Amino acid sequence: MSPNVLNAPAGTILLIGASRGLGHAMAAEFLDKGWNVVGTVRAGSGRTSLHDLADAFEGRLEIETVDICESDQVAALRDRLSGRVFDMLFVNAGISNNPAETIADVSTDEFVRVMVTNALSPMRVLESLEHSVPPTGLVGVMSSGQGSVANNETGQREVYRGSKAALNMFMRSFAARHAGSPRAMVLMAPGWVRTELGGPDGRLSIEESIPNLVNVLLAKQGRPGLEYLDYLGRTVPW
Repeated sequence: MSPNVLNAPAGTILLIGASRGLGHAMAAEFLDKGWNVVGTVRAGSGRTSLHDLADAFEGRLEIETVDICESDQVAALRDRLSGRVFDMLFVNAGISNNPAETIADVSTDEFVRVMVTNALSPMRVLESLEHSVPPTGLVGVMSSGQGSVANNETGQREVYRGSKAALNMFMRSFAARHAGSPRAMVLMAPGWVRTELGGPDGRLSIEESIPNLVNVLLAKQGRPGLEYLDYLGRTVPW
């Protein structure tokens, strides 16, 4: 990683979905790099590890509440943050279903649940909050390497793959509507990480993925246009 990236001035990130797993690890990594963080949890989730992190970094981590699948809560968050400016906006969200369930097997309700959470809701949040990020800033969403159509040679996890491919397409449409903007835009593939979502068989630990992923985001600052990148900064085929 370039020394210019590691020594870049600290800023403030609005991190949607930071209570646990990859989101929590991202918050911790940005704080360690001197950034300020506004991280979100869902209402009613009680005390989370993000609250412990806020205690450890007093005054540098603010906690907001939002369920991204509830449009009224997204609108309320936008109103609460009105007038704030963030150097980065990153939406971390994702659920899975039974990985063996094919598109022929999945119920309509389960299909809708995964697609709304993984594809529709992250983009609604991005659309609602992107005005808080200046043209020099970055907006990004957590995707997955399994959202790559070109790389799907093994099948499996069909509904999850489809939801992340849809997310990628919606982000490309967003970028097309903002063609010519100097803003950096990114879809991140964190790798198969051992988390509650990724399961115990993931090839990577959080410590192997997230510090690298955050460095990729820092390197992407000031590089206009949309890229689909993995946690090592490599381009993922669409």
